Amino acid sequence: MARHILRRKFLTLLAAAFWLSTSAAQAADAVLIEAAKKEGEVVWYTTQIINPLVVNLAADFKSKYGVTLNYVRANSTELSLRIVNEARAGNLQADVYDGTTSAEIFKSEKLALQWVPDVAKSFPRDYVDPEGYWVATNYYINTAAFNTDLVQPGTEPTTWDALLDPKYRGQMVWGNSASVSAAAGFIGTVLKQLGDDRGMAYLRRIAGQKPASIGAAARVVIDQAISGEYKVALQIFPEHADQDSGKGAPIKWIAMQPTMSAIVSTTGVLANSPHPNAGKLLLDYLVSADGQRFYREAFYSPANPLVEPINPAFKPGKYSTLFLTPKEAMQELPKWMDIYRKLF
Repeated sequence: MARHILRRKFLTLLAAAFWLSTSAAQAADAVLIEAAKKEGEVVWYTTQIINPLVVNLAADFKSKYGVTLNYVRANSTELSLRIVNEARAGNLQADVYDGTTSAEIFKSEKLALQWVPDVAKSFPRDYVDPEGYWVATNYYINTAAFNTDLVQPGTEPTTWDALLDPKYRGQMVWGNSASVSAAAGFIGTVLKQLGDDRGMAYLRRIAGQKPASIGAAARVVIDQAISGEYKVALQIFPEHADQDSGKGAPIKWIAMQPTMSAIVSTTGVLANSPHPNAGKLLLDYLVSADGQRFYREAFYSPANPLVEPINPAFKPGKYSTLFLTPKEAMQELPKWMDIYRKLF
C-alpha cells in the first residue's frame, strides 16, 4: 500500500512539473508575441525569392501576429556588407538575416544574437549552429542539369568524368560569383571529395572544356541551358529544373556522381536590432511547420524535418551528397575563387 501511495504521489508531482513547464513555455510564447506586437514591425534582409515565398510569408505572418514584415532582397554578399556597414554607422535597420555564409560573418563581427527557437532542437545537427547563433530555414543541393532537346535523355553526363567528353567542350555554363552555387562551389566540392592533388588534376581537365561563365545567379544559369545556349548547366538547384520541366521546359537535373554538394541557408536574429522581439518571433515562425510549408510550395527544401521537400528525391540521404558547412564555405571561398581565376 505504501509503495502504491508513493507511486501515486510521484506521478502527481511529475504531472505537475509537466504542467508547469508547459505553462511556462506557453507564457513565454505569449510574452514574446505581445512584445513583438508592441514593436509592430520586423525587417528581414533576405536572399530568398520574393514572389511567391517572401510575399506569402509576410501576409501569413501579419495575419497570425499583427506584425508587419518588411523585407530587402539581395544576394548574400551584398546583404552581409550592407548589414556590417549599417552596424558600424550605428544605424542598423535589419532584425533578421539569411544567407549561406552570412551567419559566420556576423558572428565574427559580433553582430549575431545568440538565440535559436525551441523547435530547432528537433532539427538535424548540421541545421543548427552548435554555438546557438543560427538555424537553417532550408537547404540547397547543387548539381547539374541538361537541355533535353540538345542531349538525348539517357545519354546525359551523370559523372564528373563524363563532363570531360569532347562533345561538351564549350557547351557547359556556370556562374562566376563567390558563391557555393557557382563555379567556386563546384571547385570546393571537387577538392573536398578528391583531395587537393587529384582534385586539382581534375579541375585542370575541366578547364580544358572551356565552360562559359556568367555573372548571374543559378536561376539565370539554368535559363541559359533551357534557351539552348548550352547543353549543360553546372552547379544549379534541381528544384528549378523540376519547376521548369513541369511547365514544359526542355530541362532535367542530374544526380551527379560521385557526389552533389549541399549547404544550408543560415538564418538568425541580429544583436541590437531595432525590433528584437519581432525578430525572434519571425525566426520562430520561419522554422515552424506553418512557415516551412511556404518554403516547400516555393520549391525550396525545408529544414524542418516535419515538412517534406516537394520532391522526395531532395530528401537528405536519397543521393550521395557532400555537405559544405557555412563556416567551411566562408573560410574556403577565397581559395576556391582564386583557383577559379587561375584556371578558368
